[in-house]
Amino acid sequence: MKFKTKQGMAGILAAVVILLLCLWLFHRPPAPGTGTPSGEAGPVPSAAVSKVTRQDIFKEVTIPAEFRPYVEAMLNAKVSGYVSKMNVDFGDAVKAGELLATLEVPELQDQLDNTRATEQKAEADYTNADLIYSRLVSVNRDHPNLVAQQELDTAEANDHATAAAIAAAKAEVERYQTLVNYTNITAPFDGVVTWRYADPGALIQAGTSSDSQSLPLVRVSDNYLLRLDFPVSVDYVKDIRVGDQVEVRMESADRKSFNGKITRFTDKVDEDTRTMMVEIQVPNQDLKIVPGMYAEVVLNVDKHADALVVPTEAVSNGKSPHVFVVNQDDQIEARDVTLGLETPDKYEVVSGLKEGDLVVVGDHSELQTGEKVDPKLVQLSMMNENQDKTIQ
Repeated sequence: MKFKTKQGMAGILAAVVILLLCLWLFHRPPAPGTGTPSGEAGPVPSAAVSKVTRQDIFKEVTIPAEFRPYVEAMLNAKVSGYVSKMNVDFGDAVKAGELLATLEVPELQDQLDNTRATEQKAEADYTNADLIYSRLVSVNRDHPNLVAQQELDTAEANDHATAAAIAAAKAEVERYQTLVNYTNITAPFDGVVTWRYADPGALIQAGTSSDSQSLPLVRVSDNYLLRLDFPVSVDYVKDIRVGDQVEVRMESADRKSFNGKITRFTDKVDEDTRTMMVEIQVPNQDLKIVPGMYAEVVLNVDKHADALVVPTEAVSNGKSPHVFVVNQDDQIEARDVTLGLETPDKYEVVSGLKEGDLVVVGDHSELQTGEKVDPKLVQLSMMNENQDKTIQ
């Protein structure tokens, strides 16, 4: 029994020795001339880089704006009278010259009829006076001294007086005809009736006096062409030019975003708000944009032409801005830079880089100065798309 125990212990010791020998053989350093060559580094890490380029850059400023009709008119009556007919209601589209309402003013028609009768009488008197004067002139020409000069003068004066009476009567007829025409309220332009203030039977006072409290009949707005007005801060007035393109963003219409051009601006800064009003004309033939809707105008300001730019992902902002550059030897080199204008995806570099330099974009935490890398050129737009997908 004792002999067997000694044999078991010897077997265990032999197994341990064999195991240790195997481990030593597996982990021993390679002999000279075998394995990885002495001094050779492991695989070179890749680094995403972007080229430093020159571009025209600018700052984007978002300004609230409001739509309003291109033209708008409150239609008052030019004569006092009762509304006899209303042909439209608010929301109706109308054409220029279309009859919107009719007023009843009976005394105007009576006065027009009287002036026409006066005109007819004046024409008859003129015909008679002119005939008498023409005959006397003819007799005096054929038989001189047969007609007294005083009679000729009287006939001539009567002829002129009746002619003047006709002119006066015609003027009165035209005046009353104009007043009668004023009883028809017509649309001054193509547009939409945006409010109706009177109903048939209502007494409407003439709105010809500045201090009159007369009630308008309707309000008409040209909604087929709109004005989009927005105030620009005095800091950016210098960047406003007629014809410059701007982006218009909306949340309450089918057209979420579209481009427009600056049509006009006041060219004067308001002393109270320190802003200048700028306007864009927006065609609206489908009437899908309603005056009073709000929008946002994206204005490009602080424009820098041919600026040296790098992606924002390339700049590390610590105590001082710096970037990692991959030099000609494919080694990482840290450089301090002076930055200028900042946009959502770019920085203007005033100093520290030159056009064509390769700057590392993305995570810099694992990079070391002097480290050798394999630069991989990436497009900035692709990076932004990937970031957007990650955020979503």
